[in-house]
Amino acid sequence: MTKASPIIHPLLIALPLFLATIADAQTTGFPLEKLPYSGGILMERAIRDGRVHLPEDNALLQRLLPAETCSPVPCVLPNVDVFPSSAPVNEVPVAVNHKNIKQLLTGSNDYNCGTLVGFNTSNDGGATWSHTCFSSINGKGSGDPGVAYDLKGNAYISAIDDRAPAIDFQKSTNNGRSWSPPAVAVPSLNGGLTDKPWLEVDTNPTSRFKNSLYISITQFDPNGDTQITLTHSHDGGKTWKVGFVGPLRIFPGSIDQFSDIAIGADGTVYLTWLHCPTTGSTGDCGGTTATMYLTRSGDGGKTWTRPHAIFKAALAPDTCNAYYGCLPNTMEEIIDIPVIAVDNSKGAHKGNLYVAYYNWTGTYMKMMVATSTNGGKSWTRKPVAPASDKHDQFFQWINVNDDGVVGVTWMDRRNDPANINYEAFGAFSTNGGTSFTKNVDLSTAPSNPFNDGFGGGFIGDYTGNGWAGRNRLYISFTDTTAGVDQDFLGGYMR
Repeated sequence: MTKASPIIHPLLIALPLFLATIADAQTTGFPLEKLPYSGGILMERAIRDGRVHLPEDNALLQRLLPAETCSPVPCVLPNVDVFPSSAPVNEVPVAVNHKNIKQLLTGSNDYNCGTLVGFNTSNDGGATWSHTCFSSINGKGSGDPGVAYDLKGNAYISAIDDRAPAIDFQKSTNNGRSWSPPAVAVPSLNGGLTDKPWLEVDTNPTSRFKNSLYISITQFDPNGDTQITLTHSHDGGKTWKVGFVGPLRIFPGSIDQFSDIAIGADGTVYLTWLHCPTTGSTGDCGGTTATMYLTRSGDGGKTWTRPHAIFKAALAPDTCNAYYGCLPNTMEEIIDIPVIAVDNSKGAHKGNLYVAYYNWTGTYMKMMVATSTNGGKSWTRKPVAPASDKHDQFFQWINVNDDGVVGVTWMDRRNDPANINYEAFGAFSTNGGTSFTKNVDLSTAPSNPFNDGFGGGFIGDYTGNGWAGRNRLYISFTDTTAGVDQDFLGGYMR
């Protein structure tokens, strides 16, 4: 395969503000370009161009890993630094092996790795971990890790290879002791950038498409126009086919980004994403009102329903030259993924769809969960935090266990009067999203975003969670208590 030249996006010539103030951006802590790409892509470009220099070894102490359980239940699981290192690690999904719930898999934008993507596996419920760097086809990567297991216990990892451009993946049959050579799962359809992938596997034993793999991404063409696509494999990654291709959004008029996938008990695939209008000559979604979209497939990803708008969400304003808005009081970019989950239990709320997102109230980011009882035709929306919590809530994630219990996690600043430091929180719903339990603080200590390893410029774009059985919810999140972004695993036992 011929190595492609790095993509120089035409939008760069439309960014005089950025080009004229690179030095200022470095001193203010935000060295990333104002482009509609995911944070991993933007940070990779900044490192490649010399605008960001990774920290030298600061001799972080290798922490003793705590036990995987807590007692008596209910209780908060100990926090584990999955891969202690001197370089930043952020953007951290987590997956649990349904065949063996002691086996866990996390991924990250890992700046210890030449490909800038790393993965970690555990065989003991998160007490100890093995680390590997992603092997992209061209030897370079841009982040946005994806992790998943199938029902056979095979592990899958994916990430952006922006030099191809493509989304590459690898497979392991032994929980990460060895990995297959990297292969392309999703190519560029238009010669542009492949961005913000999300990997999901059908782990429903009753599905006629069980063990099928799905990857959704944003396809950027060379003009900055966007389309959401979803590619599927029904043979364990041997072959891939593009199924869904969303409407073309013309830049700078509007953008489609940040897709997510959930799969129902019968194999129905649900795909969500964010659509935002843009303002200004270069386009900017910060401070606008976005629309969340939904489509679904009942035939394994071959055909799809017409995408339709499900509800709107206000995005945080752009106060730091970040495309989708900024985490208040910082130079951190912030995005709003409509994270979707489905109730695959046999309980009273089976088939319910849930979408977690944040809504900008005008003064703070408020975490919300929308619920649909009719396949996405209509939605009711509920806040998860109490009305007294008027601090920022962000990096939401959601999953449903086999009993229909909804587990939602997010980052929350309620314990800092200055609204800067954040902690991981969780809550549950046992009544189909009608109400949520008392919020639980899942962090051992608060994290200061200015200690992210990039001078307060990038803590990633998302976190993750996953159920291990019916009573244990794991959360993987970015923690800065070591003085630099790290992949921490925590959680709650019900």
